[in-house]
Amino acid sequence: MESFAALFEESLQRQEMRAGEVITAEIVRIDQNFVVVNAGLKSESMIPVEEFHNERGELDAKPGDFVLVAIEMLEDGYGATRLSREKAKRIAAWNDLDKAMVDGALVKGLITGKVKGGLTVMVNGIRAFLPGSLVDTRPVKDTAPFEGKEFEFKVIKLDRKRNNVVVSRRAVLEASMGEDRQKLLENLQEGTVIKGIVKNITDYGAFVDLGGIDGLLHITDLAWRRVRHPSEVLNVGDEVTAKVLKFDQEKNRVSLGMKQLGEDPWVGISRRYPANTRLFGKVTNLTDYGSFVEIEQGIEGLVHVSEMDWTNKNIHPTKVVQLGDEVEVMILEIDEDRRRISLGMKQCMANPWDDFAMN
Repeated sequence: MESFAALFEESLQRQEMRAGEVITAEIVRIDQNFVVVNAGLKSESMIPVEEFHNERGELDAKPGDFVLVAIEMLEDGYGATRLSREKAKRIAAWNDLDKAMVDGALVKGLITGKVKGGLTVMVNGIRAFLPGSLVDTRPVKDTAPFEGKEFEFKVIKLDRKRNNVVVSRRAVLEASMGEDRQKLLENLQEGTVIKGIVKNITDYGAFVDLGGIDGLLHITDLAWRRVRHPSEVLNVGDEVTAKVLKFDQEKNRVSLGMKQLGEDPWVGISRRYPANTRLFGKVTNLTDYGSFVEIEQGIEGLVHVSEMDWTNKNIHPTKVVQLGDEVEVMILEIDEDRRRISLGMKQCMANPWDDFAMN
């Protein structure tokens, strides 16, 4: 029989414990429906086995394990103390979130669904709210690609009483971009070859994300050949390699070029193609005043409408050639400074007026 002193000492220990306090308990055994634990109290406590299941519904405990449990009730009317593993995990999760917000630390969370104004995120068992404006550094119209994926977040608001947690992914990205940007700015200089991702395409060029700072690839610097629209060469999301042509440190503006990675095909072109040289080329563009023919990669010349046919100087180019046609042309004149080549098609054919004069 227990002594009065021992009972009194135990009663004092029980009085020091309060509902909501987290204590350590040892798993004694696991039954079909309950996990029996010993927390050093007068009797063992039984906790529903479901509280020891992991996210996949599997039992994540075994006899001999020491686990944290929360006191739900010191006396349940039957002489036993009611304990909860689930509450202990929630209290620990709330404490971790509280500490993360104070310290500015990042937390991992799984985006579980869409709600009005944003998305829901499960962070260590706690449901948090991710506003739509804080999903990315840029506005996101379709959030479906983010759902079901795990990301790092920053806790920006926490109210335990109202069970309210607000997190931000944008803050994480901006902090990372800030570090990348500073590192990039320190090493960026004209002539540097750099890689980036195409983030936007306009009529006059493409914007490339270099990692914290954007660079502009102007349409005239995409290729040595004539480019009518940047989408002919690039797509959003493409990884590109380009050369830094100009870097304005004060305005943080970067001008990029892709064609500058290769040799300028116009250098020495007059020596390669003397006047009256005949060669074959591909029709790349048609206008009212003539057709453009590519004679080598990046080099186009103009066949003026007056140089297409001996007998009809005003014929429309589409009556003679079509886009993609391979045609024979003659070099009439090259202006290297202005990067212009005049070509002729009729010069590759017999002149009927000469035949007429001879006859």
